[in-house]
Amino acid sequence: MYRRILHANDGSKGAFKALAAALDLARLTGAELHMISVEELPQFPEIIEEVKAEKSAADRRYSEVVRRARATAGEAGVKLAVHVVTGHPVHSIVDYAADLGADLLVVGATGISTIFERMLGTRADRIVEMAACSVLIVK
Repeated sequence: MYRRILHANDGSKGAFKALAAALDLARLTGAELHMISVEELPQFPEIIEEVKAEKSAADRRYSEVVRRARATAGEAGVKLAVHVVTGHPVHSIVDYAADLGADLLVVGATGISTIFERMLGTRADRIVEMAACSVLIVK
C-alpha cells in the first residue's frame, strides 16, 4: 500500500498525534517512515545576529522534538529517519515529499500558531492543495 511515508512535525500536540498515526501505518504496511521539521526563520531580518538567534532557538526547540519522536518510534518498533530543514514550512514539506518520493504525507490538523491559522487557514490546508501525494490530516 505505502512504501514511503513522510510525517511533518512542528512540535505541537497535533503533530505528535499525527506521528502516532504515521507510526501505526508504517508498522502495518512495512513502509519507510521519515519525519521532517522545518525551522522557519524571519522573512525580513534586520541583522545577521537576528537570523543566528532565531536559528539557535529553532535548533534547541527541534532537538527536543527529534528526541521525543525518536523515542516514540523506538517504543513502537519503527525505524524513523529524521530531517530538519530551514525554510518556509509548507513549501519545504511539499518539496521534500516530492524529492523523497513519498506515497503519503501525514500532518496534524493544527500546529503551534492556532490564532494565525483561524484567520488565514491552516498549513495543513495549503499542504493538501500543493502536495503531489496523498495527505492524511490527523485531528
